[in-house]
Amino acid sequence: MEQGWAERGYQARRLDIAIDRSYADFRRQYEQAVPPYDAAAFNALVARDAPWDDVLALMRDRAPHGFLIYWSSGDLRPMMSLAGDPGQCVEYLMGNHTIAERMFRHDPAVMLYAPLRTVISDRPDGGARFVIEQPSRAFGSFGVDAIHEVGRELDREVADLLTHLTVPVPAGLAD
Repeated sequence: MEQGWAERGYQARRLDIAIDRSYADFRRQYEQAVPPYDAAAFNALVARDAPWDDVLALMRDRAPHGFLIYWSSGDLRPMMSLAGDPGQCVEYLMGNHTIAERMFRHDPAVMLYAPLRTVISDRPDGGARFVIEQPSRAFGSFGVDAIHEVGRELDREVADLLTHLTVPVPAGLAD
């Protein structure tokens, strides 16, 4: 392969959803619906060279709404308050590596966008907000139909999660 570079642009669509619950309540609800990644359980599968069906089964068991939290920034307020910023905010990497694998097989660079980044923050009126970029936009930029289709599936999975969380589903996300 020759050295060089390529540029592939895409138009992101950031979804900023107002939530009619407090930051603390919505954050708690989100973290119940999207549980933390259990590295020990998944690493045990790797250690025993388990079949992929075992990985799929564990993911179905651990991610009742299709996603796990792989990482969280924790509450950003203590650090940001040092600059006088009073807002509450937490960032997450949310995903499903069994879905990501279906794109990875076509182009490992999809991992730039998997897992998905999400943010929960407070609003001045006391409510919360949930922010995420529409997955199909980023994954569609790879120009591979199979990857884009999985991106559209992730759009629907995010819409299903939002429905479970009883928050508005933005137009065009579940289509």
